[in-house]
Amino acid sequence: MSQLLLCSVLIGLLQPFPVHAQPDGQRDFDFEFGAWKARLSRLDHPLTGSTHWLDYEGTSVVRKVWDGRANLGELDVHGPAGHIEGMTLRLYNSETRQWNITWANASGGTLDRSTMFGGFSGGRGEFFGQDSLNGRAIYVRFVFSNITPTSFRFEQAFSADGGKTWEINWRAEFTRS
Repeated sequence: MSQLLLCSVLIGLLQPFPVHAQPDGQRDFDFEFGAWKARLSRLDHPLTGSTHWLDYEGTSVVRKVWDGRANLGELDVHGPAGHIEGMTLRLYNSETRQWNITWANASGGTLDRSTMFGGFSGGRGEFFGQDSLNGRAIYVRFVFSNITPTSFRFEQAFSADGGKTWEINWRAEFTRS
């Protein structure tokens, strides 16, 4: 009987311990599904030394696509400087465990050529891409932060020096409608 018990214990030790998989990131944007009030400010002339900000208010609605492997966000804001109507498409790549984000402004009617790549860690999302501004190559950074069930913050920043310094040119606060 003791040999049988010893064999059972040894066989049990040879079994692999359960490994808990790291979250894959596919649910990182779930916090944003639904309708939001949006208050945003954008820098009038980024990377020129401008300190003139333009304010807007309106709504944002984000919905799940492909069972959460993608989502679609619609932004509709107005302010003294005009109207911004935009759409964000986010797609999750399960192999790289990263999201890519593409933006389209209704006034242009096309997706921006810059795609942002990144993910979330510690409750903060950071995404990076390359673009151009007035013929100059720049880096772009998106940051999602201060995420709660009823609010979050978004910032966009540009860098013209390879990412050494960043100038925030778009900041937004979202609260549940």
